[in-house]
Amino acid sequence: MTVAGKMNQYQVVGRKAATEDHPNPEAYRMIIFAPNPVIAKSKFWYYMHQFRKMKKTTGEILDCVQLVEKNSRIIKNYGIWLRYSSRSGTHNMYREYRDLTLTGAVTQLYNEMAGRHRTRPRSIQIIRTATLKASELKRDNGMQFAKKNVKFPLPHRVASGKRGMKALSSSTFTTQRPTTFFG
Repeated sequence: MTVAGKMNQYQVVGRKAATEDHPNPEAYRMIIFAPNPVIAKSKFWYYMHQFRKMKKTTGEILDCVQLVEKNSRIIKNYGIWLRYSSRSGTHNMYREYRDLTLTGAVTQLYNEMAGRHRTRPRSIQIIRTATLKASELKRDNGMQFAKKNVKFPLPHRVASGKRGMKALSSSTFTTQRPTTFFG
């Protein structure tokens, strides 16, 4: 599986194909993160083959819909439990991300795992996701933004050039260095 751009969240429902012996087999539902519905269906059959004795040739997909978050205007903390295969073995991991949507946090996860651990997207399996309160955070990176009075100071600003104006001074060349500290 390749991850190009943003991941999406899909709900895939499938079952074993109906036969004369079993006219109404049990249906299975999975929430899967994938870039498009084709890969979501493929991952569904991958997991179903691992957990149940089912594969694409003996089963059928009943439904595949994309899930969209209702409120994507407020930033939230997400905890993601995952399993991934590395060169040395299989590892379990827990990670925390801040994002507007769960799919954005999962996209961050895939990008960070590729950068830090050189993990391919096909070897990452997301076990569970959760929206976390500020008190439930465990990692320092997320905790520093979870305070009520967070401030983002701008200690060194550079005056940018506007149309028809020079960037730092009225002349192109000057003998003084620019002042970037406006304390």
